[in-house]
Amino acid sequence: MSAEFFTLENVDEAGARAGSLTTEHGVIETPVFMPVGTYGAVKSLSSNELRNTRTQIVLGNAYHLYLRPGLETISKAGGLQKFMSWDGPILTDSGGFQVFSLPKLTKIDDEGVTFQDHIDGSTHRFTPSKVIDVERSIGADIIMNFDECAPYPSTHEYASEAEIRTANWAARCKERFDATEPLYGYKQFLFGIVQGSTYKDLREKSTEAIRALDFDGYAIGGLAVGETPDMMYDICGFNASLLPENKPRYMMGVGKPEDIVECVARGIDMFDCVIPTRNARKGTVYTSEGKLNLNNAVYKTDSTPIEEGCSCESCQNYSRSYLRHLFKMGETLAGRAATIHNLHYYMNLMTGMRTAIKENKFDDFRKEFYQSRKSEANATITEEVVE
Repeated sequence: MSAEFFTLENVDEAGARAGSLTTEHGVIETPVFMPVGTYGAVKSLSSNELRNTRTQIVLGNAYHLYLRPGLETISKAGGLQKFMSWDGPILTDSGGFQVFSLPKLTKIDDEGVTFQDHIDGSTHRFTPSKVIDVERSIGADIIMNFDECAPYPSTHEYASEAEIRTANWAARCKERFDATEPLYGYKQFLFGIVQGSTYKDLREKSTEAIRALDFDGYAIGGLAVGETPDMMYDICGFNASLLPENKPRYMMGVGKPEDIVECVARGIDMFDCVIPTRNARKGTVYTSEGKLNLNNAVYKTDSTPIEEGCSCESCQNYSRSYLRHLFKMGETLAGRAATIHNLHYYMNLMTGMRTAIKENKFDDFRKEFYQSRKSEANATITEEVVE
């Protein structure tokens, strides 16, 4: 079953991997970056615009979709794909990250989490079984088990409690998943999540417990939550080395280009993050030379595109000067154009790495990636010139 789902095509001498995931909504080539569509849409973009960026798979959030529009609405539409007019694969987070990110609204116990709706204050209860039922109703191709993400820094004692709880919840998620069927006529795949904060003994313990449940894929959770990049890379490499080679590896919530490159070098296949889309709406764009902030005065009369040679719609049609003007005027086109470019850049980055891995040239790609990046000082918003 899992061998048909994931095919490992090549492992570069550096340890980077190229493979593919086969779902009934399409084949996903890895390494892959998943744009975040929390509420069933990647902010400001249509499904067709997403396809034009060569996005392969979108991430939705079970917690937010459960609250709004609600499971009844999604079910009546025939699942999230039909509801959002997206014919490609979807992955749903379980809501475990919201337990971490909304601590004032949640109460955790060994059986699950009670939380208040962050908008209307209503009370809801998530248990491992309930989360699987929610994700079955949403209908994503890949669904995540319920976990507890310990904040950084955490004491060893707290991180251990969260790891034990995550392992227990994972077993209950797998039991419920195996006892139920997909609702929309296509197969769903369940991923386990490894926790343990920055403690290697807990990471090893968590990995052993999650691996024993034989999930379709494995995610490394609990990183990119405040630790230093070097700590993240160290734990990423250590944890990846403990995971099975024949299953996909997903690094949750990691999205800076340099972090993606470093984690691919350590054997990671899948990524998601709000960075390219959220930052685009604020004027930050990513290029092969580094990131730029289009709000800066230096771009007032810059008639060049965001990136020379880029084939995305935004670079073909708009200058930095024009986009800066739109940002200053609060025009929604500004954020949309920047989002289209950023996703195009990210998909190019993933394609470039995949090609290099298949040719056993990932080390060369990695060196060129850093050599091409210039100072990013101009990415910080400078004091505006009075106009």
